[in-house]
Amino acid sequence: MKVTRLECGHYRIPLPVVLSDSTHGEIRHFEIVSVRLADGDGAEGVGYTYTVGRGGAAIHSLIDRDLRDLVVGQDSTRVEQLWQKMWWALHYAGRGGQTSSAISAIDIALWDLNAKRAGLPLWRLLGGNDPRVPCYAGGIDLQFPLDKLLAQTEANLNKGFRAIKMKVGRERLSEDVERVGAMRTQLGADFALMADANMRWTVDQAIAAARALQPQGLVWLEEPIVPDDVAGHARVVAQGGVPIAAGENLHTLYEFKQLIAAGGVTYPEPDVTNCGGVTVFMKVAHLAEAWNLPLTSHGAHDITVHLLAAVPNRSYLEVHGFGLDRYIAAPLAITEGMAVAPERPGHGLEFDWKGLDALRA
Repeated sequence: MKVTRLECGHYRIPLPVVLSDSTHGEIRHFEIVSVRLADGDGAEGVGYTYTVGRGGAAIHSLIDRDLRDLVVGQDSTRVEQLWQKMWWALHYAGRGGQTSSAISAIDIALWDLNAKRAGLPLWRLLGGNDPRVPCYAGGIDLQFPLDKLLAQTEANLNKGFRAIKMKVGRERLSEDVERVGAMRTQLGADFALMADANMRWTVDQAIAAARALQPQGLVWLEEPIVPDDVAGHARVVAQGGVPIAAGENLHTLYEFKQLIAAGGVTYPEPDVTNCGGVTVFMKVAHLAEAWNLPLTSHGAHDITVHLLAAVPNRSYLEVHGFGLDRYIAAPLAITEGMAVAPERPGHGLEFDWKGLDALRA
């Protein structure tokens, strides 16, 4: 069935609470770039990508000006062929970055459309391993005072979470150690706790931080250094004594291959909205499986729950909606620490388009 229409939107989503991490500072809004495409029978597929406040206009332009004509009029079931066509059309100008984000939004919409036409939820179409996926609350809370951090944690426990991630990377390592220690005391020895440094440290600083945090029994320490330093990641894994999650800032399959092959990651962490879409996310999942590595995820939990539900090596799904839940018909269901992939055809994500119209960038 041929794609007959592709529409692209760009929105600024204000956050209910100002968030913070070691790289972006205060975060007051996210940007969403959406894709809606339809076939001759009127079936519609939806995809999106996002940015941390800047860069969305460039992604919107890439889709609107450079990718639309490569997709409209083409067979929607030839997803791999369309992916390759988009990749090579923008290869010289892209090879990752905003190009991968633009391709991701379209690729997600194609998979959604094809799953709907098949009458299957996306997780079943992709392999159908287990619809119940362990999940964690992803806090963006570096500058929260300790009492606010602990209050947020209590609220997440009341929402049914059985795993929580907090931010680290404050000015003094002793502050991070104190805050992680306070979280561990509140949660208990066996509760799943992760920490995310958002690329804050040098390699030596990251090794020192990992060793200092080791007694707290973290599930993982996330993004301790810049994503481009593959050899540095391998050093942190080998010398830090704490499992390492990384990958949310990797935008190609080849970057994941290099990091995994170098021994630089314990939990590969692709983001379906910037790594190349469902097509690439699933390739990363299988690559991680071949290396006997558990897979986690970053962002877009309403879509990613399907991808982790499809594979046997999934670990935890990250859950944080960056304010988007207010514009979604049926937000992700969480029961006793498990996110449940819905049985609705496609990925099941339905936006409130009228509500989003008021937020157009």
